[in-house]
Amino acid sequence: MNGIFGGLSMVLTNGNEIFNNARKGKYAVGAFNINDLEWTRGILAAAQETQTPILVQTSMGAAKYMGGYELCLHLVQDTIKSMGITVPVVMHLDHGNYEAAKECIEVGYNSVMFDGHDLPFDENLEKTKEIVKLAHAKGISVEAEVGSIGGTEDGITGAGELADVEEAKTLAATGVDYLAVGIGNIHGVYPENWQGLSFDRLKELADVIDTPLVLHGGSGIPKEQIIKAISMGISKVNVNTELQLAFAKATREYIEAGHDQDVDAKGYDPRKLLAPGTKAITDTTIERIKWFGTPSI
Repeated sequence: MNGIFGGLSMVLTNGNEIFNNARKGKYAVGAFNINDLEWTRGILAAAQETQTPILVQTSMGAAKYMGGYELCLHLVQDTIKSMGITVPVVMHLDHGNYEAAKECIEVGYNSVMFDGHDLPFDENLEKTKEIVKLAHAKGISVEAEVGSIGGTEDGITGAGELADVEEAKTLAATGVDYLAVGIGNIHGVYPENWQGLSFDRLKELADVIDTPLVLHGGSGIPKEQIIKAISMGISKVNVNTELQLAFAKATREYIEAGHDQDVDAKGYDPRKLLAPGTKAITDTTIERIKWFGTPSI
């Protein structure tokens, strides 16, 4: 392996070098949520096909659904091995609270997000410092958040406010490895009256913070806005809803075509029933990797 990823191991790794390189190179690396085995295989297949580094992440809710953080970590580790994945992969906790972040550090995730945006800023700051200390002692990357991301994620609803520049500078100074910022983005499906990203606020943030910046709610933002945000300092783009919609659409088409009722072909077999949705996850992930301009290894 050579080039900008020449120093990275071909196993699970933390996100430091990957996202620092992205910030310097004015491209982004995608962060894709997993929800089960199909999601894991579909996303990793896209990374391998494009020969690009990738971040896979579990929300607290998805991890609970899948059987816990340790199971999720082992699922990703074992899938990497069974599929012969050779590109760098970061295993990340998405929108974790204080307890979840500490648990994932103990379990062995490579990267954790402590999301303290709904706490008083002083408390968010102090707990972020504690998580940074615990994580960095084990070589684990840390993401923090300033400014609420709109929409709802695991029952936590944000109004999509703009990150305060001084608060963002203070949080970045804790030594976090990447910082999620509110610039008008939301989780879930964007409403028709959405006003778009605030590039003015993004410029203010990027001008004073060298830390790689994170764009949450990447599903549904127009391609041209994502590309512009990346050119201005966004180094990590989160994608979840887009994959869910792609999976649901492909699965619906399979069922509406009656393939699941083809007894002779055993179209009801879950391996066949879930295959179109899994392929849709891979195809959508590849499309987003190209949007983000992630270079191959």
